[in-house]
Amino acid sequence: MRYPLPEPMRRALDEARAAAEAGEVPVGAVVTRDGEVLGTGRNRMLTDGDPTAHAEMVAMREAARALGCWRLDGCDLWVTLEPCAMCAGAIALARLSRLYFGAGDPKSGAVLNGPRLFTQPTCHHAPDVYPGIGEGEAGALLKTFFRERRT
Repeated sequence: MRYPLPEPMRRALDEARAAAEAGEVPVGAVVTRDGEVLGTGRNRMLTDGDPTAHAEMVAMREAARALGCWRLDGCDLWVTLEPCAMCAGAIALARLSRLYFGAGDPKSGAVLNGPRLFTQPTCHHAPDVYPGIGEGEAGALLKTFFRERRT
């Protein structure tokens, strides 16, 4: 049985589609706390000329500004793709409570793939992780984006 996607993941997917329309890799992210959206983001590396402008980083920066604090205790991050090492490190440093992500990333992911950052002894905070939410739709966006660039 299929269940409807939670609203924050639907919104992250909307952000991913907007990133693709701008020529960016289609990844979107949303930070929530107690059901309230505190930050949204999409990949903006090309747009901003900034290698750190990943969807997760953009959403976390916006949430931190909204809260007036860099610590995102009690917040959830919803992202369409498994975070890379940079983003996973920022998630740990920000003390996010929960991470929900769509598609896994065997090549560049750092949560369930690659270095599995949250399991390392040097990682002082690990969020609860919920993979595979919206995986089909997120994966399809990425596959379409890259297929169109190869042809």
